[in-house]
Amino acid sequence: MFMKQWVFVAALGLSVSVKAQQQFTLQGKFKDSKPGAMALLDRRTSGEIIQDSAYLVNGQFVLKGKVSAPELAMLIIKEKDGEGEPERRLLYLEPGTIRLAGNSLSTAAVESGTVNKGFEDYKRYISAFDSAMAGINRDFAASTPAQQKDTVFMNGLNKRYHEAISQKQQLQQQYVKEHPASFFSVVALKELAVMNNMNLSVLTPMFNSLNADVRNSAAGKEFQKAMDTERKLAVGAVAPDFVQNDINDHPVKLSDFRGKYVLLDFWASWCGPCRQENPNVLAAYRKYKEKNFMVLSVSLDQPGKKAAWLGAIEKDGLGDFVHVSDLKYWDNAVAKQYGVRGVPTNYLLGPDGRILGKNLRGPALEAKLAEVIK
Repeated sequence: MFMKQWVFVAALGLSVSVKAQQQFTLQGKFKDSKPGAMALLDRRTSGEIIQDSAYLVNGQFVLKGKVSAPELAMLIIKEKDGEGEPERRLLYLEPGTIRLAGNSLSTAAVESGTVNKGFEDYKRYISAFDSAMAGINRDFAASTPAQQKDTVFMNGLNKRYHEAISQKQQLQQQYVKEHPASFFSVVALKELAVMNNMNLSVLTPMFNSLNADVRNSAAGKEFQKAMDTERKLAVGAVAPDFVQNDINDHPVKLSDFRGKYVLLDFWASWCGPCRQENPNVLAAYRKYKEKNFMVLSVSLDQPGKKAAWLGAIEKDGLGDFVHVSDLKYWDNAVAKQYGVRGVPTNYLLGPDGRILGKNLRGPALEAKLAEVIK
């Protein structure tokens, strides 16, 4: 499943509440910075991307702004004239002063900022996953073209990847158990929700074990709302109706397809795993299209990227599907209505509009269609 690297991670952080805004001051001091380097701050507030910047003077910079609650952001240090690879680091903008100091952005210590110190503790707790992933990426980068075509080699990397994911889930579950008063337990739960397809039987008791202050925080209330949305999307529930425009800007309504088996498929042209899964969806469509089956495809393509969306439809041979999008990226109205946290995501709907299955990929999709379409 694909997730936009930092913007989607921002959705996993502490949400902005409706409280009065307070000022934050972000200070950085990096000994190894070169003259002319620039600090870039990129954050997402209520669906809006806010950017700010400042030049480093004698290795130091200060950025100021306002937040209602701790808010995840990406800090980038970019050398003059684009020299070298920019350094990036996720941090939380929190009321008060956040101070980073060290030789460089990536190695700097957090000298002040309560939430950011908690963030560093949380990252250390699950650091074994990062180490495992670094090893996998290092081995893949060092592999030869022949190795990358070798099934045994690639299966070995894939096995290590799934083991790392499993290890991360175990660490996050243990973190929640040991830190019921930490806001980062909600962050861990949100990440777990992505990895286990919002399995409420696992997540609900973990959420209920948190302290009342955490459950009632902005982040806690948002997660409770996400679980409530998921309950409405359980197998057997009627899929929520919606209207969104097709490639010709004509409105398409989900309920217009009552009487058919519908695969409601969330994807995007920029999503590699989606594009890899498209041949499987196309094969299933061709096999069952004469048996009252159709695909309604919802794209999370970006504003101004309609050409990329249409190009992917043509290249992947998906012209017989019904395609809709509002070109609002992760803010796609239907995706938000369905609580989509990553793509690809899909729902198989029966002729009565009820959900028959979720996240059916590859052989699982064909198997489910064979089961329900006689």
